[in-house]
Amino acid sequence: MPSAASATVAPAANPAAAVVADQCVADPASVASKAPGSPSATLPADLVSKLDAAAQASFAEAAAPGALVGVRTPQGTWTAAYGYANPEIQAPMSTDMHMRIGSVTKTFTGTVLLQLAQEAKLSLDDPIDKYYQGIPNGDQITLRQLANMTSGISTYYTEPFLERYFGNPETTFTPDELIAYGVAASPIFEPGAQFNYSNTNTILLGKVIESVTGQPVQEVFQQRVYDPLGLTETSLPDVSLEIPAPHPQGYTLQGAKEPGVPINATNWSPSFGWTAGGMISTLGDILTYNRALGTGQGLLSPETQVERLTSWPEPTGYGIALGCFDGWVGHTGELPGFNTSQFYDTTTDTSVVVMVNSDIASGGCTESPTLSDNPSDLPCSAPATRVFVGLSEALGHPFQPPPAR
Repeated sequence: MPSAASATVAPAANPAAAVVADQCVADPASVASKAPGSPSATLPADLVSKLDAAAQASFAEAAAPGALVGVRTPQGTWTAAYGYANPEIQAPMSTDMHMRIGSVTKTFTGTVLLQLAQEAKLSLDDPIDKYYQGIPNGDQITLRQLANMTSGISTYYTEPFLERYFGNPETTFTPDELIAYGVAASPIFEPGAQFNYSNTNTILLGKVIESVTGQPVQEVFQQRVYDPLGLTETSLPDVSLEIPAPHPQGYTLQGAKEPGVPINATNWSPSFGWTAGGMISTLGDILTYNRALGTGQGLLSPETQVERLTSWPEPTGYGIALGCFDGWVGHTGELPGFNTSQFYDTTTDTSVVVMVNSDIASGGCTESPTLSDNPSDLPCSAPATRVFVGLSEALGHPFQPPPAR
């Protein structure tokens, strides 16, 4: 769903990567053939101290009550929790908490799409109208263009949807309803002509997955991603508003009636996310998934993973449901109240995950709503992205996100 580089739900800017030159991943074949990792060791104390200092400093500048952070390198793993899960009663965050992960969901959808292509059950060059009728230019728009956000289909996060959702955040939406909102505002350009980040694209890919497999997408994710990787705390809710325990309270300014005053969005309906942003997970599961996503291990063949790691249509740095900047591959995710940033450094075999219980931006933002006591001398950033950037600097390979607004 919304980008970690922006506090709006469907930004025009790329949420997962910045402009890249030539090839973002220097040696895709090497990345796709890495040996399985061994995460059981603890990172060296000096590195932990450096990471902890970076996390604390960047968290202090983020507009979030709490944060979970995790770093996994060939040397081992470090995780930590900061701040409050519930600031009203000063309940602390803990690393086992469940969080909504927003658009990180798109990477799961893209992974299953590639699995089905690998098995010749579909082709990335199939037109969408082979699987779903009624899409403008549907005979020309390919599944690949849906996955890399060059389809020309508008996001469904338009005024008619916003009015209905913020009027009653517990509203349950069906995938077909979401697609209809996007179709009503489409096309916005010819297929393949431009990049535009649209949640409608990934909802359509969810419908394709169900059409090809004959199963609910929740079952497909379970069989094809969760079970192979041992992700026991990851799920895609159907209509449930509740997050599994333990979980923090999530805070947002989206839909707030009083500017600068956060509201609790913990139990708002996640149904408008579905295969574009509806998933729930934990820090431990996403750390495991993050390396598998970057290397393809346990998910895709080396050949298919190389295709994914070279799928960036310039100049966006966004490929098959995956972003890339200077060797970092991954995605950000946001739903009202929650923000996640998960990236894998292909140059050092390092995974970094940040999960926070707020989607509120801080800094010199011109469009994103901020808190009333916002430190405007900082660059505008979503909270998980701000902490992730601090950790990347401590690791010696700084991540520079696209400018937030």
